[in-house]
Amino acid sequence: MSLEEPTPDDGAVETLPTGGDEIADLLGDLVVGREEHLNAPGFVIRPDDVQETLRRLRDEAGFDHLSCVTAEEREDRYESIYHLTSFDDRQREASVVVPTPKSDPTSQTAEPVFRTADWHEREAYDLIGIDYEGHPDLRRILLPDTWQGHPLSQNYDQDRPQIVTLKEWENPLADDHREEEGDTMYINIGPHHPATHGVLHVKTVLDGEQVVDVDPDIGYLHRCEEQMCQTKTYRHQIMPYPDRWDYASSGLLNEWAYARAAEDLNDIDVPEYAQVIRTMGAELCRICSHMLAVGTFALDVYGDFTAIFMYAMRDREKVQNILEELTGQRMMFNYFRLGGVVWDLPEPREEFFEMIRDFLDDLPEALEEYHDLITTNEILQSRTIDTGVLPPEVAKSYGATGPVARGSGIDYDLRRDDPYGYYDELEWDVVTEDGCDNFSRLLVRLREVEESAKIIEQCVDLLEDWPEEERTIQSNVPRTLRPDDDAEIYRAVEAAKGELGIYIRADGTEEPGRFKIRSPCFSNLQTLPEMSNGEYIPDMVASLGSLDIVLGEVDR
Repeated sequence: MSLEEPTPDDGAVETLPTGGDEIADLLGDLVVGREEHLNAPGFVIRPDDVQETLRRLRDEAGFDHLSCVTAEEREDRYESIYHLTSFDDRQREASVVVPTPKSDPTSQTAEPVFRTADWHEREAYDLIGIDYEGHPDLRRILLPDTWQGHPLSQNYDQDRPQIVTLKEWENPLADDHREEEGDTMYINIGPHHPATHGVLHVKTVLDGEQVVDVDPDIGYLHRCEEQMCQTKTYRHQIMPYPDRWDYASSGLLNEWAYARAAEDLNDIDVPEYAQVIRTMGAELCRICSHMLAVGTFALDVYGDFTAIFMYAMRDREKVQNILEELTGQRMMFNYFRLGGVVWDLPEPREEFFEMIRDFLDDLPEALEEYHDLITTNEILQSRTIDTGVLPPEVAKSYGATGPVARGSGIDYDLRRDDPYGYYDELEWDVVTEDGCDNFSRLLVRLREVEESAKIIEQCVDLLEDWPEEERTIQSNVPRTLRPDDDAEIYRAVEAAKGELGIYIRADGTEEPGRFKIRSPCFSNLQTLPEMSNGEYIPDMVASLGSLDIVLGEVDR
């Protein structure tokens, strides 16, 4: 034991402001009002103080993750809400509320502080009409550039004709494609399906053979999912829609995102037995999604229907069979209900458990096959190692989550960091890789399949021994749900692609006043230019495949 007097800094642990009053003290005069959202303290600021407020919260309070931006038009104002949290401590949350007058819906952009605000603010401008001053590229993102009006504004005329002339869609580089000096070339990739994982159009500029600019053009699959949910009741009518966001076998994960937000908003408990079933079903969906991601990624890299793709589809079908037994559906499950699940496990239970255990017993050998065929393959290694590099700080600024973030060494997983369901009662590990490249993102998904298998096996053990008289699948939920007027909440789950969040503002009726979907694919896709610039087109295709996007969730 040292006899020296300890210095004041010895053993000192920096404490970051977390409570509403502490954060308000940090922001000082920047705060002009306070709100209490159900998940976080809210701070109302002036429209021209956005960057200073967010920079102070990021640098001095540790809120380094801008997870979502919600915008809407209220009766007396426009409003943008920046949902902030921390990659190191997910349960620290804050909301920055920026009201603007109806006569001048102009607010300072957050893009210089958080790069992910680029697309989020473009969406708010496109659909609602808020102008973000200083934004580097404020143009439409889901609708055509020629669209007239903003569909979510209160004065939008839906009967107004929309006319798009051919001239509006001419090649933007048509005037200089015959320039004598330079090798610049503009090419379109997509929006055909096979190479772009959906109807995605990638506007690409080449200098010689190298990519110098990539502009993902989305919106081809926009289906007004948020607006449809705003016209449906909490209790029954919204739940069928989440299956259609990430429709690639991730339905139960999507359903859980809505269920978690709506249950917390309405103070609904979920029986422990139902939580175990939810956890098991969610991890089966995660395996399904990762199998599809691995198979299509190999398809992108090798360029043909290889054995890897067929093997992945084989194992995915085994999980689909289990999910069909559980839910009655193969894709659009509609199995979750507020307060639990719609029905118990299929009978005879022993056969259902045996079906799961048979799959889990065969899985290690199948994963070994994947590593033999994929991760040790020299062609795939040369195509993926040190390509599509995404440094961790860049990934954080873009709001990347899920395997994309964990492939850049970011140890962030909502199942552990913001526990829900039965995850905190089970033994499993968060998988990370430090390579920051396409290969690392592939490894993360393969290793996560192993962790999901651990979770499923523990859930099966619990369900087998659960006393019959305690198998409660739903809590007692009122037939009609009317949360308090102006109650606001943002909740998220760890979906297969990353953080899938739902913001709901209640208006005192049976239907949400505002329903916002935070898509992990939407934020992850923003990173594509960072990963692709300076590389070749085949590398860009591999990088796009490593993101594992689904356009139904990107566009919503």
